[in-house]
Amino acid sequence: MILYKAMNTIIGLKQLRESVEEYAQQVKRGKSFIVVRRSKPLFRITPLVPLNSEEGQWEEVIDFTKIKKGGVHVDDLLKRL
Repeated sequence: MILYKAMNTIIGLKQLRESVEEYAQQVKRGKSFIVVRRSKPLFRITPLVPLNSEEGQWEEVIDFTKIKKGGVHVDDLLKRL
């Protein structure tokens, strides 16, 4: 048996599709959801860890827009490998 944290609310996939903006706003405010289809869990929606926390440090490896305005096409990158 799988147990989920109490802070997760279970919602149906159809509910999510019909009210995605409403759920997005709730996630933005810190709420998490387990999305189910036919009573089986599919995935969890949780807020991102704040970037200023220890867990959420994001490291910029390279900003391709600084190399070329609009970015670099993936085919150009693959040719150089």
